[in-house]
Parts: sequence; C-alpha cells; structure tokens
Amino acid sequence: MDLEVSAALTIPASELRWRFSRSSGPGGQHVNTSDSRVELSWNVAASTALSDGQRLMLATRLERRLIAGVITVTAAEQRSQLRNREIALAKLAGLVAEGLAPEAARRRATKPTRGSNRRRLAAKEQRAATKQQRRRPSAE
Repeated sequence: MDLEVSAALTIPASELRWRFSRSSGPGGQHVNTSDSRVELSWNVAASTALSDGQRLMLATRLERRLIAGVITVTAAEQRSQLRNREIALAKLAGLVAEGLAPEAARRRATKPTRGSNRRRLAAKEQRAATKQQRRRPSAE
C-alpha cells in the first residue's frame, strides 16, 4: 500500500521496510506471543519519489532523525499489529510533510505602541500603590 504524504508526493510501498517485534505494553499473556510492535523505515537518500530539492530539504530538516539517510518510526501503542502499522504510516507521513512544508514567514520586530507603553506603566503604578497601602504605617 503506497503512502500518500500530500497530493504531490506519494511514497511507493516498495520503498518502505517493515520490521515487527514483541511489544512491551498492554496485552496480557497474548502479548508474549504476538509481534505487535512495528518499525517502519524509509530510505530518503535513495528514494525515487523525491526530487533532488526535496531530498536535500528533508536531509537538512530531519538530519537528527536520519541514520545513513534512512528515517525510522516505531509504533507500539496498540495491541493490534494492524493498528500499529496504521499509526506508523501516519507518523512517517507527518514527519515527511513537516520536513517538506514551506518555512513560515519571519517575524518582523516592532516597537510597542505609545498607548500600550502608557497602559503598562499605569498598571505598574497602580500595583505599586496597592502594595504601598498594605504596608504598616511608619512611626513618624
């Protein structure tokens, strides 16, 4: 089953590598005999689904997650292997989509307005006056 990351990008199932192992987690005695933990790997460096620009973008943005150009996600939340497979596919699609998303516009630094500065100082004065009134009167 191919993994559709976005309308423009679909990862072929032939590029996805699955590994299954025993999961630590819920399941009782049944969990000791079933391989419900799922590892899904995808070789970003050798993928034919990506353009060179996309490959470079993923390599730089996901460099902490990549080991020798391969990204791996695991899922062991559910007792069912099928459900964990679906979760792993969703995790991988989310990571790739996030890695390929355009950068957000940089925030422009602005000065506070004169009115906001005035309100801030008035609130400070009010707070100081409140605290002043709580003090014990001095013996003068």
